Amino acid sequence: MYNVSVSPHVRAKTSTKSVMRDVAIALVPTLGVGVWQFGWKALMLIAVCVVSAVASEACFEFLIKKPITVFDYSAVVTGLILAVNLPPTATWWMAVLGSAFAIIPVKLMFGGLGQNFMNPALAGRCFLMISFTGRMTDFAVDGMSSATPLAQLKAGESVDLMSLFIGTHPGCIGEVSAIAVLIGFVYLVIRKVITPAIPCTYVLSTIGFLTIIGLFKHDQITANYLLGEVLSGGLLVGAVFMATDYATSPITQKGKIWFGIILGLLTALFRALGSTAEGVSYAIIIGNLLVPLIERVTVPHPFGGEKKITIAHGDKGISAFLPFSPQKKRGGKADE
Repeated sequence: MYNVSVSPHVRAKTSTKSVMRDVAIALVPTLGVGVWQFGWKALMLIAVCVVSAVASEACFEFLIKKPITVFDYSAVVTGLILAVNLPPTATWWMAVLGSAFAIIPVKLMFGGLGQNFMNPALAGRCFLMISFTGRMTDFAVDGMSSATPLAQLKAGESVDLMSLFIGTHPGCIGEVSAIAVLIGFVYLVIRKVITPAIPCTYVLSTIGFLTIIGLFKHDQITANYLLGEVLSGGLLVGAVFMATDYATSPITQKGKIWFGIILGLLTALFRALGSTAEGVSYAIIIGNLLVPLIERVTVPHPFGGEKKITIAHGDKGISAFLPFSPQKKRGGKADE
């Protein structure tokens, strides 16, 4: 006797809680470097983002009389990812506003975890960027303001690649150390939380499109420029922690590749031709909106199925559903 039930079927020991816990653990190195680099202000912003995200989710669900879901750690991860994208000069009330916007309008009002159409943390960052552009682009440390590596690259200057790799330059809290992000990437791949498809395709396509755009503009494309574009700003952290979000990224293998290529194209266009030096957040947000279309055109064809066949029998017809297996002809069309 078989106990048959409707999908989804549990086929692994992983759960939402365990996945979110692994993502939070993977974020520890990059956030730790941010605290080491920027001090107690960065630690305060991280704490405020997490507490605000959890409190927003709990309060909203309590008010609308829905089950409280904060114990799945998804709100914690949203708060941590938003903190990654904040400059150390941001204020505590900006962290509260960004967290509340990410959780309530973007996540919960669309049905909660898995129903949101864009990454909540990135939506919160874009909301803050539009509302408080000056504060969100102020990367002064200890009262001293200096150009970010991306701004230097856009101005045609070279950057210190070792500084970008270790994390001793101005920028957002969780974007300054490439090695810390890569440690988190390796951890998530080993834990099988993510696959390398989207991050690797995203980074490689960004390099390719930046090279193509530079050749059309007759710019001198150097290794320092391309590596600087990869190691600085939010490219690596966006590719590892935001573009791989389950709810807002494709589930098909071909879809993951096309998604990464689209993100690389948009990021290259924003960085090379846009008015600002960064563009990862907007690229991923736009890419999230295209995910349903990407999945629709990349869904794999079934190996078999049923087809309704009508057989003439006198003045009447007899209909039956018969199994068939599509096979490709030389012309490329399926033959039943």
